[in-house]
Amino acid sequence: MTGAVLLEVKGPLAFVTLSHPGKLNAMSRAMWRELRAAFERIQQTATLRCVLVRGEGGHFCAGGDISEYAGFRFEEAGLREFHEDEVWGGLQAMLDCDVPVLAQIEGNCMGAGLEIASCCDMRIAGDTAKFGAPIAKLGFPMAPREAALVMRAAGELTAREILLSAAVLEAAEMKQRGFLNHVVPANEAGAAAMACVERSAALAPIAARLNKQAFRALAGAHGTQAMTDLIRGAYRYAASPEHREGVMAFIEKRQPRFDARAAATTNTDS
Repeated sequence: MTGAVLLEVKGPLAFVTLSHPGKLNAMSRAMWRELRAAFERIQQTATLRCVLVRGEGGHFCAGGDISEYAGFRFEEAGLREFHEDEVWGGLQAMLDCDVPVLAQIEGNCMGAGLEIASCCDMRIAGDTAKFGAPIAKLGFPMAPREAALVMRAAGELTAREILLSAAVLEAAEMKQRGFLNHVVPANEAGAAAMACVERSAALAPIAARLNKQAFRALAGAHGTQAMTDLIRGAYRYAASPEHREGVMAFIEKRQPRFDARAAATTNTDS
């Protein structure tokens, strides 16, 4: 049993479920490849408006599937291929996704789970969730790009504490440190996540995709020229039907009617 990453599409919503029964949804090598394929498919489906990432059976993801490690971790080329191609391939596909992504976090969110959660735009956790990456106990560090990802999402001090002291932190602490948007009673995590997903899905889909593209560009816009390039194309949506509908609906005091077909036919990269 190598586990699976399950993708289900229901109208404008996509549900990505980490499933590895008996292993608290630990990520196998096959699951990393499936995660990449799932998000590449999501990115290519223009009618989607929000993605919910969750784990099966009351846990998000307990880390990597350690039972596979002896087969590749002790040889440099194989280890590099695992982290740079398989793991980062899945994480990069999440980061490249223009559709808003929400994490529903319950139970264990360790190592690989923390990395996957770090790729999400919003994070809701049950109050019994636990966060960490105690891989120092296994004798290895977090891969450089993965460590940078966690550091950006969780903060440098939190990343250092988790990696250098194998700290396991409670949901309330991670909320206080800015990693989580909301913490709710454990039995309400699913309902709270769905409410957030539905709220996001009701908003302007092209605007959401443009926001995510801007977030990515801003993260790398360290120089004046990069910012100039970003600004040059930032307002091309001005004449779009979605823009007009949103503004006019507000002026006319009615609910906006955003057409999914418009999102499907609009090139948001132009």
